[in-house]
Amino acid sequence: MIFLTALPLFWIMISASRGGHWGAWMPSSISAFEGTCVSIPCRFDFPDELRPAVVHGVWYFNSPYPKNYPPVVFKSRTQVVHESFQGRSRLLGDLGLRNCTLLLSSLSPELGGKYYFRGDLGGYNQYTFSEHSVLDIINTPNIVVPPEVVAGTEVEVSCMVPDNCPELRPELSWLGHEGLGEPSVLGRLREDEGTWVQVSLLHFVPTREANGHRLGCQASFPNTTLQFEGYASLDVKYPPVIVEMNSSVEAIEGSHVSLLCGADSNPPPLLTWMRDGTVLREAVAESLLLELEEVTPAEDGVYACLAENAYGQDNRTVELSVMYAPWKPTVNGTVVAVEGETVSILCSTQSNPDPILTIFKEKQILATVIYESELQLQLPAVSPEDDGEYWCVAENQYGQRATAFNLSVEFAPMLLLESHCAAARDTVQCLCVVKSNPEPSVAFELPSRNVTVNESEREFVYSERSGLVLTSILTLRGQAQAPPRIICTARNLYGAKSLELPFQGAHRLMWAKIGPVGAVVTFAILIAIICYITQTRRKKNVTESPSFSAGDNPPVLFSSDFRISGAPEKYESKEVSTLESH
Repeated sequence: MIFLTALPLFWIMISASRGGHWGAWMPSSISAFEGTCVSIPCRFDFPDELRPAVVHGVWYFNSPYPKNYPPVVFKSRTQVVHESFQGRSRLLGDLGLRNCTLLLSSLSPELGGKYYFRGDLGGYNQYTFSEHSVLDIINTPNIVVPPEVVAGTEVEVSCMVPDNCPELRPELSWLGHEGLGEPSVLGRLREDEGTWVQVSLLHFVPTREANGHRLGCQASFPNTTLQFEGYASLDVKYPPVIVEMNSSVEAIEGSHVSLLCGADSNPPPLLTWMRDGTVLREAVAESLLLELEEVTPAEDGVYACLAENAYGQDNRTVELSVMYAPWKPTVNGTVVAVEGETVSILCSTQSNPDPILTIFKEKQILATVIYESELQLQLPAVSPEDDGEYWCVAENQYGQRATAFNLSVEFAPMLLLESHCAAARDTVQCLCVVKSNPEPSVAFELPSRNVTVNESEREFVYSERSGLVLTSILTLRGQAQAPPRIICTARNLYGAKSLELPFQGAHRLMWAKIGPVGAVVTFAILIAIICYITQTRRKKNVTESPSFSAGDNPPVLFSSDFRISGAPEKYESKEVSTLESH
């Protein structure tokens, strides 16, 4: 707001000091438009005792001392003036009333400068006053904008032009104010030093769009062609608004990613890229680029851009989705179960996008889900058939990964139908085939002989395991007229199962069960046993049978007609002698 006093200070000083000493009062500076006129107000005083009959005066340009021959602007005695001021200067004041006001017309730039007044009372009573007025010749109105213009806050902009020409009065109008507000004219106001101004005000609430707006003021003089324009650009301060940013970004693992954030603000904002509260990059700029080299799944997530200045802040986020193949699936759940229990197995992985998860066994699909990261397999009341190797496979368009896992179903022994005995000549071979988990202990019982042989006695029993199936082979040699009853019993921690092994014909010996190599080896062992027994019997015909000491462990014998021998070649054959029941 402009404050102007109604009564100039120097007139008050004149009144207070009248009748004292030499002195002059005029505005230290005054301005006027080129081509117009200007009235420089001036008052002077001198000692009362001088009482001159006539008072004269001289106005000088740019120097107060006559000896320097400064240009004469006005001279009351001779009216002789410098050529620059011919027809341009005259005195408006009455020197007898101590009023030295000067009028200059048809102003041009070369007339701008300092103006001094010299009082001439006759004789030696002449005095050049040091006080002077500086004239400024202008050609643009003065637009006054507050030092800080903030968007959303009402502002007052003024247009001020000098009005010191009594012959021409300026009229003001605003240019480019449409949409800002309606101007109000204060009119002609007196300034502190006695000069005059015309003032027009414009009140409005600026927006961010008004920043940089060119606002003008025009001063025109009626009945002339004189017209002057001045402009000022609005510097509107406003908080940041993020105007440029990536939308959601998808990138393949290992690729290069650029995230751009741009903001509009005045002054320029401090831009900051952040993720999970960690500053990744910041700078004072209108835009800021965040470069991510060879992105990994760990860089997947939400990135935030914060823009701030002294007037506020704004923030926006962008989601970076890193696309990658599934990780190797992990399996959590039951891997050992007892027959009849419910088994729950969870297979999980990570990928982007979510994968197709499949669990299968022996190429048979057991469960599958689409676009999920977890798959749960439920097996109610598991049976031995559920035992085995399973695969969990995860795949999407970027790759495939698989994990194998084993489900071990524990159950009581089961004696399979392949279990039987076969006799040929003097040999009986019994096959006990057991399916069990964990591995069972197998024993062969001959009830009629009150004899039991288990698999730990490897010189008589050969066992071989394949998967969950255990095959135990017992071989008997002798001269029996009728094969004995043989019972196979399999036992583990979940129970026991017994079966009297049925006899089949001699042509059904189970050499195939132990394979061709095993059969050859076994046959060789049997030949060696036969030779050994023959030699032993010959020796017994010559010498007496030896007696066993208390510490000896004789071989186990089943009867006078049967001997037990083991199948595999890696076990040494032993002599079998006559058995007494034990």
